[in-house]
Amino acid sequence: MPADHASRRRALRALLAERDLDALLVTDLLNIRYLTGFTGSNAALLVTADDDANEGRTVISTDGRYVTQVAAQVPDLRAEIARASAAHLVAAATGTPVTWGFESHVVTVDERFRWDGLGSAARFVPAPGLVEELRMVKDEHEVGLLREACAVADRALADLVAAGGLRPGRTEQQVARDLEWRMFEHGADGISFETIVATGENSAIPHHRPTGAVLASGDFVKLDFGAQVGGYHSDMTRTLVLGRAADWQRDLYEVVLTAQRAGREALAPGVECAAVDAAARDVVAAAGHADLFLHGLGHGVGLEIHEAPGIGAAATGTLVAGAAVTVEPGVYFSGRGGVRIEDTLVVREQTPELLTLTDKTLTVV
Repeated sequence: MPADHASRRRALRALLAERDLDALLVTDLLNIRYLTGFTGSNAALLVTADDDANEGRTVISTDGRYVTQVAAQVPDLRAEIARASAAHLVAAATGTPVTWGFESHVVTVDERFRWDGLGSAARFVPAPGLVEELRMVKDEHEVGLLREACAVADRALADLVAAGGLRPGRTEQQVARDLEWRMFEHGADGISFETIVATGENSAIPHHRPTGAVLASGDFVKLDFGAQVGGYHSDMTRTLVLGRAADWQRDLYEVVLTAQRAGREALAPGVECAAVDAAARDVVAAAGHADLFLHGLGHGVGLEIHEAPGIGAAATGTLVAGAAVTVEPGVYFSGRGGVRIEDTLVVREQTPELLTLTDKTLTVV
């Protein structure tokens, strides 16, 4: 199923009408990709509110490097070529004054001030997060890409374990590069973020960067990684034990696994995001480790590895059907070791759809 960019622009126009905006000047490149399919590194998009019929006034601008690409990727919109793409669209607004929203969370203060000197008829109103609001609900094309990205990561980890890639004597850096290469072999376009491999006491650092630390028997090994497919990210964490698991490791793992299950089961449309966090956090607190759960329970994932909605103790808002989110509780004993277990899921009307399918039973390798 191909992406329906025209439908996404129609949905944006409905938001513009609600806010009495004549147009939105889109300058965030991921939002432009979402609305048009264009993947170049320089562009601006003007989506007009009253342009549903033939989109004759909606226009994308990019520079001369992308003449061929924009014609191929965005055949349904008029393209104008200008190096300063946003300024070009601003300057072209002449005649009757109009009210344009702009992505104030993206545009710099200097760029916004420059627009005032272009003689434009546009009056600018901050309109942050409009496209991101739409992006929070994934269509089935997007879910398909997320599903594929998660499958790539699942297969790569299975290969790594089967090939003996997690063994004493290897370094965190060697394991990270090995896992990343296996994701590429299974069809990834890129990695979602710098792969986390953390062994021994390093596993107690939530976002540890791989080093030359050597894996040893008895260590926890935490792997947090993801693949990109078609621009969409997967995100998964698994924590394993090398050699033989000690009783304290099994006990800690069971606490985190129980918390993760509680968080997954709390995912449903209309549920407050903070309540989902609480469902998992209460399990950790009951085990006496409340102060060792150091981050929020999860986040949205899609064209960005971290996007709306946030799922944490201070989160606002409620979940909606079609949101793709992570559930990733963790407990970290500084100087000793830690456990995090993370899945990517899609919120559905009934049971959430689990996209990361690697088994979560404690694995000892």
